[in-house]
Amino acid sequence: MTARAATGRTFAALLLLAVAFAALAGGGGPAQAAVQIQRVSAAGVEAWLVEDHSNPIVTARIAFRGGASTDPAGKEGLAEMVSGLLDEGAVELDSAAFQGRLEALAITLRFDADLDSVRGRLETLTENRAEAFALLRRALTQPRFDAEPVERVRSQLQARVRTALEDPDTVATRAFFAMAFPNHPYGRPTSGTVESLAAVTGDDLRAFVRERLTRDRLVIGVVGDIDAAELERLLQATFAELPETGAPIAVAETEPATRGQVAVVPTGAPQSAIVFGQRGVARDDPDYYAATVLANVLASGPFTSRLYREVREKRGLVYTVYARLTPLDHASLILGMAGTVNDRAGETIAVIRDVWSALASDGVSEEELADAKTYLTGSFPLRFTSSGQIAAILVSMQLESLGIDYLERRNALIEAVSLADVNRLARELISPHALTFAIAGAPDGVEATN
Repeated sequence: MTARAATGRTFAALLLLAVAFAALAGGGGPAQAAVQIQRVSAAGVEAWLVEDHSNPIVTARIAFRGGASTDPAGKEGLAEMVSGLLDEGAVELDSAAFQGRLEALAITLRFDADLDSVRGRLETLTENRAEAFALLRRALTQPRFDAEPVERVRSQLQARVRTALEDPDTVATRAFFAMAFPNHPYGRPTSGTVESLAAVTGDDLRAFVRERLTRDRLVIGVVGDIDAAELERLLQATFAELPETGAPIAVAETEPATRGQVAVVPTGAPQSAIVFGQRGVARDDPDYYAATVLANVLASGPFTSRLYREVREKRGLVYTVYARLTPLDHASLILGMAGTVNDRAGETIAVIRDVWSALASDGVSEEELADAKTYLTGSFPLRFTSSGQIAAILVSMQLESLGIDYLERRNALIEAVSLADVNRLARELISPHALTFAIAGAPDGVEATN
């Protein structure tokens, strides 16, 4: 297994999730208009298909609901460990034989886990698609979990954990989530600890596959050189052997416990990594699109947000600052990050609070509203520049129950947001008193609070 299969849950990965949600909240454009989505069903599962016969390539993305947040207490990192091992041998093929088969046929097959899902990526030439889906079937239904790859992957993940604990961004992110979600799975490290990874057994790995990788949790997006009839045959051949249902996902709905706390994790670095946030708006909340526009004005509009202007452009306090609406399956955040030298950390935090306070009290202007809508509606076509991006969006649309016609409706949903909607939400949602900070570094002018 290569390092890419042992990815840790860092702030950057969480922001990628936020970007995916931001993309789904963007507006319409020519690229989406050209995307014709078909439903294809077999073996009790449904795939969304976009045919594209311009190149002899098929790309598939799959996701199973229930990710690292389902890991048992004391065995954090289980979902990532399973993800790193699914392509390390199955049925009659040991690790070397399985990887050799992928390489010989130029097939990409990878798995990863985030807080709320386990995901797979399959890319193949058209001529090898039957074999590619057959290897996917073997990986999902009969992974070997041989002793050598299990211990190798465990050691790789433990090494990643040790390295991550020296990275200020990761340290600050872990501290923030521990504060925001005490006594909840979201507060535990997705990639686990050295000790929790050591506690994972072969039985745990096999139980995860049996109980979590089931048809009732599966969503599929396919893009490329394949028609509906052939995809139906492949769905039947690939997924019929998966268990129909799995164990319940026992992750409670929660609100982040953000009450204006400040946590400082001392490091010897000359810079401070600052992670900050407060509660957000759920993906299925009627105010979600107003929140998307509001977040763009506040912190996520590139080079135009208030946070960027006030913290970086006017004062030069940071080398990076941004925040995004980040809805998870069982909670939602406005989650942000800033990086600055230690002696300007206190001033940076003060200005971020001031920006939060001004938005809550003054609201958004007509010009800011118009600019945010223009950005959200105009930038979305850039998300459709590759088959992999389209397949990933198809999966996200299904995970969020947005409807197969969502791409056609997206533009109108953003345009329907009024100035009154945004400013009401600014008063109700944006709270400088709830804004919570975790800092990794040796920040000047910052006092930790409970």
